[in-house]
Amino acid sequence: MHPRRSPMAGPSFQALPGFRDFTPRECAVRNYLFETWRGVARRCGYVEYETPILEDTGLYLKKSGGELSAQLFRFEDQGGRDVTLRPEVTASLARIVAQHQRDYPKPLKWFEIGQCFRYEKPQKGRGREFHQFNVDILGEAGPAADAELIALAIETMLSFGFVAGDFVVRVSDRLAWIDFAEANGIAAENIPDFLNIIDKIEREKPEVLVQRLAAYSLTPEAVRDFITNPVNASFAYLSIRDELTARGFADFVELDLSIVRGLAYYTGIVFEVFDAKKSMRAVAGGGRYDTLISTISEGATDMPATGFAMGDYVIRNLIEETTHTAMQLEVWLQRNAAACDVYVVVADDARRADALRLVTELRRAGISADLALGNPKVSKQFQNAEKCGARFALVFGTEYPRLKLKVLASRTEESGHAETAIDWLTDRLLQPDGPLLA
Repeated sequence: MHPRRSPMAGPSFQALPGFRDFTPRECAVRNYLFETWRGVARRCGYVEYETPILEDTGLYLKKSGGELSAQLFRFEDQGGRDVTLRPEVTASLARIVAQHQRDYPKPLKWFEIGQCFRYEKPQKGRGREFHQFNVDILGEAGPAADAELIALAIETMLSFGFVAGDFVVRVSDRLAWIDFAEANGIAAENIPDFLNIIDKIEREKPEVLVQRLAAYSLTPEAVRDFITNPVNASFAYLSIRDELTARGFADFVELDLSIVRGLAYYTGIVFEVFDAKKSMRAVAGGGRYDTLISTISEGATDMPATGFAMGDYVIRNLIEETTHTAMQLEVWLQRNAAACDVYVVVADDARRADALRLVTELRRAGISADLALGNPKVSKQFQNAEKCGARFALVFGTEYPRLKLKVLASRTEESGHAETAIDWLTDRLLQPDGPLLA
């Protein structure tokens, strides 16, 4: 039988569907993603920016297209404004660049790690709130910018521990499809809808695909013939492939004209990163959007631009489902997710004041340290040290100022002096110790 709830008890609240709580471990995994993203971007010469998560709804209705307008978390605020929790960052970037483009030398190489919101069905690899790594190059029209961006996407995957054979970057060119549409008599105003059909060609039901293409006097066979014919590779794609070959990345890239991306603002090269088995949705995707800035901000000078985004849901799933990347994540967590490096054990209550003083000195020296708040038994303090993930237990006993340092992973110990404890611990922390840090 279930226990009877008190009539005075309040409701049992849970996170809303598609939203997440981040426990300490979940936060640590998120930090791993963020630190990897940030590290790769900075190594490649990008600078960080940030935009609000709440924007004027009109920003997303101007030229987003596809399903996005139906997925907005949209509401009227207390001032009567029509506002939306941002579903993606590119529109916000276009807005801020239109306002500040004269303040920075070109090209702009910017990145942001931020939260986005879309009202869609929660499922594996997709929630209603998510974090995205957004990387963009603005002010450079040539294919070298697209190649640089794709190279950064590849570098990001390699930094997570993926290797050749784990993933592939599928590159396409929307201009090739626009030429195809025009050659087949599709009016310019109908091309966005036609591209949406192509975007879903791999997951659309066959009978629905036949019906939708028939509206343009086309068959699935004619479309697939175009996709599989390498003659349709654009000059931009060939230039990008040459650049990536020079970087040693040719094996990670393939031409795939079935990729067109769902947002209407893309104007040229587009790409998506997939796991090699294509067992889940795209890990990342983006492309060129040369006209978005003038569309977002009337009167603004247009600026060529290209960018991509990687969401935290899918990349985390792929990391955890790939043996060698999952191991890399676990090693990072064991090294970085501990509550402290040194746990101070007070074996003699008379030494508590000395222990508190040394803990303060350790913290000021940049060494993470902790101790029990009360006076538990020594065995309980060692249990606390293990549970918080500390590497070392520093024991204050009756021999003070002599101290014992226990290496928790190897169960070994050594002795030292309180006066030199900071130097002693700093030296030990720099040494790989035990199976977790081997």
